[in-house]
Amino acid sequence: MVQKARRLEGSAPTGLRGRARGGPRGHVTRGTTAAQRMRRVDRWLADVHGPLLRGTAAPLVVDLGFGAEPVTAVEMFTRLRAVNPALELLGLEIDPERVAHARATAPALPGLGWAHGGFELDVPRPPTVVRAFNVLRQYREEDVPEVWDLMCSRLAPDGLLVEGTCSEDGRRAAWVELDRTGPVSLTLALRLGAFERPSDVAERLPKALIHRHVPGEAVHRLLADADAAWAVHAPLGAYGTRQRWLATVSSLRAGGWPVLGRERRWRRGELSVLWDAVAPGAP
Repeated sequence: MVQKARRLEGSAPTGLRGRARGGPRGHVTRGTTAAQRMRRVDRWLADVHGPLLRGTAAPLVVDLGFGAEPVTAVEMFTRLRAVNPALELLGLEIDPERVAHARATAPALPGLGWAHGGFELDVPRPPTVVRAFNVLRQYREEDVPEVWDLMCSRLAPDGLLVEGTCSEDGRRAAWVELDRTGPVSLTLALRLGAFERPSDVAERLPKALIHRHVPGEAVHRLLADADAAWAVHAPLGAYGTRQRWLATVSSLRAGGWPVLGRERRWRRGELSVLWDAVAPGAP
């Protein structure tokens, strides 16, 4: 595992920084962030994985690559603390100046901390949840499996990694859920009424899939089918965008796509499918 991480250094065209033995793995990202940008994934975590968070005595959550400002990490802490008051969150950044800034400006809340680190997840104990958003966009697609492998190896036995990308305003997002064995599912999340067709989320696909939105790839078929169902159910728009979206998701499931979850999540503009159905090279 360590050998994989060392090979990863220097592999990205943008320049993964070489680090001393045992140092943080990765390179500094742009660090752009804004309040409420991660609300969709945070609410999904609190709802879908609420039982995991509640059932863990003192879950450790890691926000990897929280950016130039600590605001979204603080929001994540607040949202997930409502699920389990004993939860602790550690914001990790590979840029020491961002860590110092967070320590100086973020609210001093019990259970919320900041540390210098990268993909190796050198944290006090195996984390129950790791959020790594808008971190891998500057890496190469071929780097992703090694990064996933390294982070997943550091999870608690029942832990999960959520790795993805979102728009600057948080209205369009996509993420992969992974456990210690690898990727489990893909979730697409859009603000209802803020898109013309479902495939508008394509530009926010995670790094593992963003270059796969081309004819012949499974994720392209998923979004094409979603667009087709969205068009068929256009008349339902008279009853509201939500009704049209619900019908679209139902059509995808009826058409054979392994759609996950229940209407409660779909009503939020989400679509989750098993990873194997959209993985690169999937039939």
